[in-house]
Amino acid sequence: MATRTVTPPDSLLALVHRFDPEVFDAPAGHARIRLGVRGHDAWDADIDDSSIVLRPASERHHADAEITADARAWHSVARDLAGGLDAHRAGRLVVRRDMHLGVGFLAATSGLTGEGRLRFARVRTRYGRMATMEAGTGRPLVALHGLGGTKISFLPTLAALAPERRVIAVDLPGFGDSDKPLASYDAAFSARWIEALLDALDIDRADILGHSMGGRVALELGIDRPDRVRSLMLMTPSLAWRSERRWAPYLRWLRPELGLVQPTPRPVVEAFVRRLIPGAHDSWSAAGIDEFLRAYLTPRGRVAFYAAARQIYLENGDGPNGFWTRLSDCAPRSLFLWGRRDQLVPIGFARHVADALPSAEHVELDCGHIPQFERPAQAHAAMAAFLRRAPLHGKRFRAGGQRAGHRRAASGRG
Repeated sequence: MATRTVTPPDSLLALVHRFDPEVFDAPAGHARIRLGVRGHDAWDADIDDSSIVLRPASERHHADAEITADARAWHSVARDLAGGLDAHRAGRLVVRRDMHLGVGFLAATSGLTGEGRLRFARVRTRYGRMATMEAGTGRPLVALHGLGGTKISFLPTLAALAPERRVIAVDLPGFGDSDKPLASYDAAFSARWIEALLDALDIDRADILGHSMGGRVALELGIDRPDRVRSLMLMTPSLAWRSERRWAPYLRWLRPELGLVQPTPRPVVEAFVRRLIPGAHDSWSAAGIDEFLRAYLTPRGRVAFYAAARQIYLENGDGPNGFWTRLSDCAPRSLFLWGRRDQLVPIGFARHVADALPSAEHVELDCGHIPQFERPAQAHAAMAAFLRRAPLHGKRFRAGGQRAGHRRAASGRG
């Protein structure tokens, strides 16, 4: 039974008092963040333009994002943002519904004022608006998420790399809080949007980190616009299939635009996604599911998801214009991070990459498809070392730095 209180806890009052609207972005122009103290009442932080008001929460009012923590965790958040992120990783603080707003609120109330503080924004480019989460200063590194994901999947990466880099995690077009046009959503389409973002941010060249589908977009930039790319880091990247695609003839007839009219009950979709994601009930995975559903349950979000997934499956790998032929033209120095237990992008793909791009470096990690959550220390150490050092010309390393031999191709997609 929750204990009724008349005034908010001092920790919540401290957060609201130092709210910084310059690092907070509300796509609708206003937001309601519900702040819950376990065993006590909840309070709503109502944000409109640059103003913020704290009121007792009411079930009659919809909350855009919810942050729930025990009293000790709220005190940690009130002391510093790092304490709040530590509490989140430990499961003592949970952010649900809209992570753009929820984590954005934590960033905006952190009390930090330096140029490198965590900040959220939507950047207007020549194609449309792109949502960003940014931290750090120095040489820019742009991070591109996987299919169905958002920029929030790079929160651990920002914490790890922002001390030495300006890390900009982006919602790709069609996903998260970026615009969602009716489009092809192939790698070339998304790469053009990233180039437009670089222009809008006055960035001539950037290091590019891509995870899964974002890795394929990053490679497209490396192949087509190497002048904009300092280096590439490809984390379990989605690549064109080398095996038979038996569903391709049927999939070519299905149009992603059907997602505009498809009825999609949230409980049905959520139950399906939870079965696909291991550990779906921990705080990080649950937040990832919220982020996926937030876009997928909108008509244009479904179209973008279907179109991008369709392009991944149907991409031509062979021939003069096929992916594997074009990959040899990828000029920037590149690091590939593979998960030895990855079921979506088997590590057998490493052999094909080595054949097409012998100058690339490779790191094998004992994980599945999401290294930044499954093996964050090893993954981020490999990235930091790659960004600091000179080229190693095609060497392969296991996590920890030992040289490893080439593996034979795995079955399935590899």
